[in-house]
Amino acid sequence: MDLEQFAALRTPEGSAALDAAARVAGGDPLTAAAALRSAGVPAGLAAAALTQAELRRRAAGKFGPAASGMFLTRAGLEQATRGVVARRRAERLRAAGVATLADLGCGLGADALAAARAGIRVYGVEADPLTAAMAAANAEAAGLADLFTVECGDATAFDVTRVDGVFCDPARRKAGTGRRIFDPNAYSPPWDFVTGLAERVPHTVVKVAPGLDHALIPAGAEAEWVSVDGDLVEAALWCGALAEMARRATVLRGDTAHVLTGGGDAEAPVGRPRRFLYDPDAAVVRAHLVAELAADLDATLADPSIAYLYGDEARPTPFARCLEITDVLPFSLKRLRALLRERRVGRVEILKRGSALEPEKLRRDLKLAGDEAASLVLTRVAGAPTVLICRPLPA
Repeated sequence: MDLEQFAALRTPEGSAALDAAARVAGGDPLTAAAALRSAGVPAGLAAAALTQAELRRRAAGKFGPAASGMFLTRAGLEQATRGVVARRRAERLRAAGVATLADLGCGLGADALAAARAGIRVYGVEADPLTAAMAAANAEAAGLADLFTVECGDATAFDVTRVDGVFCDPARRKAGTGRRIFDPNAYSPPWDFVTGLAERVPHTVVKVAPGLDHALIPAGAEAEWVSVDGDLVEAALWCGALAEMARRATVLRGDTAHVLTGGGDAEAPVGRPRRFLYDPDAAVVRAHLVAELAADLDATLADPSIAYLYGDEARPTPFARCLEITDVLPFSLKRLRALLRERRVGRVEILKRGSALEPEKLRRDLKLAGDEAASLVLTRVAGAPTVLICRPLPA
């Protein structure tokens, strides 16, 4: 889509095309296109409307009902913050006293809209003209145009003395190709500018990829990893007055946030496998808070480099999934296959950490048959390849 096509969608004819597209989206795209053309919608406008309808349908999982009135691009939707995460971040900023916020690289406006809904005055800056225009349209559609305004320009040129808080989500994909950028210095804005914001603005938050190297975390910053319903979705650096502790893992399940904090440098004790295995949430693992979780659960590691925890009791926790171990075996395909056949196991869930085995290849090699189910955990115990046969416990 270009600016001319976007402008066409903003006309009364475009609105009618969007309504028509929403009614036929989700099925066969050729049938949907034919339906719009037969209704008199020009081919170009029909294509643009159908693209928006499909993107809005996909966006419902991130933004809920608000997605039905948003303007989106594929790349922008993929990179946009989920609504529940943006809302929680906005509430934390507001609670810290942030009244005016610069969103540098605001994209389609997901974070800015959440901040505006929290009562914060947001100044968005976006380098891409089409994305900037869509962000402004999204503010208007949400009834927040008085609290969220967008300018198309260079984020590094924005006068941050105008605000008391900054949020920055640097672009981590190459423009035009969508390929991921792994060198932080190639981000847009570049990493040195992003990390320098904390020295210029008292309240700075930077959204980063969950795989961020801990060595890149600025001194004094709080690094938070966030998962939503078991999926690790992002990390954020809270700088200046916003930093409360070194590391935080936030696990969002439904409308509830569970938070685990710590220094990120503790080591969990190591021992033998015990009756129950805990598979920590990815946010806990990435935040280097496995030792803190182990202390809460009175659990130990079986290998110092693998983030599976073992305990004598099944303690409820939102930070890990718990399985009961029935067998601990040195890995042997022949022995494992024989044992599963003996127990008539025909369905297996395969988890792994610290193993080079490919789960799907192993599944084929096991040649399962039977009506029972089990969970297999491929791991190491004291450095040795090991398979644990388990049964999941209720959440």
